[in-house]
Amino acid sequence: MRQLEELNLVDNFLVNSLTSHQVYGEPAARCILECILGRKLGKIKVIPQHFIQGEDTDKHGIRMDVYLDEEDGELFDLEPDNNDGKREVAALPRRARFYHAKLDAGSLQAGEKYNVLRNVVVIFVTTYDPFGLDRMVYTVKNGCMEVPELPYEDGARTIFLYTQGTKGNPPEDLQELLHYMEHSSRENAKTESLQRLHEMVTAVKRDGKVGLAYMKSFEIEERIREEGIAEGKAAGLAEGITQGKINDILDLLNDLGEIPPALKERITSQRDGETLRTWLKLAARAESVAEFTKQIGMISI
Repeated sequence: MRQLEELNLVDNFLVNSLTSHQVYGEPAARCILECILGRKLGKIKVIPQHFIQGEDTDKHGIRMDVYLDEEDGELFDLEPDNNDGKREVAALPRRARFYHAKLDAGSLQAGEKYNVLRNVVVIFVTTYDPFGLDRMVYTVKNGCMEVPELPYEDGARTIFLYTQGTKGNPPEDLQELLHYMEHSSRENAKTESLQRLHEMVTAVKRDGKVGLAYMKSFEIEERIREEGIAEGKAAGLAEGITQGKINDILDLLNDLGEIPPALKERITSQRDGETLRTWLKLAARAESVAEFTKQIGMISI
């Protein structure tokens, strides 16, 4: 197990803990996003570990590491990714497509016109080169193949940032940020902005609540790994393992307070293993039942 002090901002746990922190969350998210976008942001709301459930229990949902809502502006999803498995890299464009679809589906209210659909920017920060061209920045937008210069603005944009890319003449401050995100040490905080960010990262790592959440997260990962081994040896235990996850989620939530009946029913009826794993992690990090409820998409119950 890596120590909390050893984590970098390309690690999901640390970036989530930083941007969700009650004191440092908003300024840290602003610092990172303004550097990536090259512009100042308006008022932003950070929604960490935002989970969008599938339309049905057998449909795939998504868990966004850092979801940001700019008031009267754009929606952003920031996804650090250091998983360089071949299949995962090959599927990255389709993953981005799915994230855009889920975000769009959740942002347009019944009866609203399509022209009010928010602009959505999905940002992947990767420690591997997703397209093999050694570029630091790959920006992808929809367009017309027959007439590439045809203006076509649908409000969707995906930015892939390769931390070690050397081509494309990216801004120097972006180069410094991405290097720091991969190697989040004091010596790599070379600008005034990064020095302030590093102070926030250091303070979050020293926060006792964050340390406790990290230990819980590790224990859960170990349990999931052990269950995966058990699943491989005996597929017939799958239902028992599923029930075990449900019980673990309920136990964690019971420690936080009373579980409303509708939420309990939602949890006990869930049979998708990946969804339950995500909920288990959310329950371990939540500070209240209400926080967990919002994160899984049940705004009011």
